[in-house]
Amino acid sequence: MDFIANCGTFAAEISHFMSVKIQEVIAALERFAPLPLQESYDNAGLQVGLTGAEVSGVLLCLDVTEEVIREAVDLGCNLVVSHHPLLFRGLKTVSDANYVQRCVRLAVQNDVAIYSAHTNLDNAEDGVNYKMAERLGLIDVELINPRRVAVRIDGREQTVKAGSGVVGYLAQEEDSLAFLQRVKQTFRVECLMHNELLNRPVQSVVLCGGAGDFLLDEAVAMQADAFLTGEMHYHLYFGHEQEIQIGVLGHYQSEQFTTDIFCSVLGEAFPSLQTFVAESGVNPIKYL
Repeated sequence: MDFIANCGTFAAEISHFMSVKIQEVIAALERFAPLPLQESYDNAGLQVGLTGAEVSGVLLCLDVTEEVIREAVDLGCNLVVSHHPLLFRGLKTVSDANYVQRCVRLAVQNDVAIYSAHTNLDNAEDGVNYKMAERLGLIDVELINPRRVAVRIDGREQTVKAGSGVVGYLAQEEDSLAFLQRVKQTFRVECLMHNELLNRPVQSVVLCGGAGDFLLDEAVAMQADAFLTGEMHYHLYFGHEQEIQIGVLGHYQSEQFTTDIFCSVLGEAFPSLQTFVAESGVNPIKYL
């Protein structure tokens, strides 16, 4: 096993190791991305397991699969933290009929807890969309149509800002083709989908990771030069020629650096905690 993907430092190499419980890890994640920030359709939070146990290690991933859970077991991790919830819809049976049920059984059999931070992490300040903007080198990044959400953090009632996308700016204007080529390289996109190239430079960029095409009209209304997202419906490409530069990366590609956020949050809160990025977490979509 290649341990280069370890986010931090092996606990065995740290003289002052402090035990951490699963519930403490969850609390740290929810201080950064409180659950009330999630959308109504979502199911972020604890997916499987008990939270009173001490953490032996944390495996970070975008999606929970059987391979990811086996990797966690091999690494000695009893907690998997994912972006996409394993249990998005309720289960009526836990057998081996599909990968979700098999994952639940495998996690329970091996005492592996699973926690997911999904649209609450998308909507949080410094969340998924901020990480995309950072990768592109955007400056003056702000939430689009920010709203205040009441949350309870460490026993105290407070409000935090949330939003479903961000707008940022390139430090210098870029030719539209050069911009899209840089997007493709930065996010390792096998096939970048886009509308016709703009005949003007790109500087202002609206972006939303994952399935974010609901923000296209907002980006147009803001007179942004470009709009980037992970997925977009076919018919939305029409009617925006020379109005805005559209770039569609792929869902996985747009959110692949989410684990960097987990690494940062947990590394700051628990410097001695063994934290790994899953090597078995891969894009399920293949390209010819």
